[in-house]
Amino acid sequence: MASGICASFLAKVDDQVERIEHLLSLVPADRLGWTPPIPKAFTMSALLGHVLDCLAGFCAVLYAAHPGRLDQLLELKKLPANQPLDPAATAGHLAAYRAGIHEGFALLRDADLDRKVPTVFVSDGEPLMSLLLINFEHLASHKYQLFLYLRMMGCEVGSRDLYHFSGT
Repeated sequence: MASGICASFLAKVDDQVERIEHLLSLVPADRLGWTPPIPKAFTMSALLGHVLDCLAGFCAVLYAAHPGRLDQLLELKKLPANQPLDPAATAGHLAAYRAGIHEGFALLRDADLDRKVPTVFVSDGEPLMSLLLINFEHLASHKYQLFLYLRMMGCEVGSRDLYHFSGT
């Protein structure tokens, strides 16, 4: 089980995922093909698939941090990501990615966070914490995009749909 900074970071990832699950429950079934009036925007269903790609990014980083110890994360590559999905399929796959992220964080220690991990973009590697933060930002940005899509569709959503408030 993660501890220290790693546990705190994982808790924030869980908060993001929980709010995404909530927002998924608000997506109107008849609006999956909806696209906002923005050039090159995702359809709602494409956005749902892209949210899974955000979670796949975490799994890729965690695997790179502990190759050989997290081979089960490679199985997640078989799940659909970055393709149009409905809310139910997205939620089901989201749970599998979340479990994989928990498995990866279980091996992390705070001392690992400054260790350089090679990536497809930087072969010499980048600090693990930087990679985790990049993926967190990616996930949070698309959670907010999902929130905005719902709002633009006329769904009544507010801050409590978007953020996890501690103690409430």
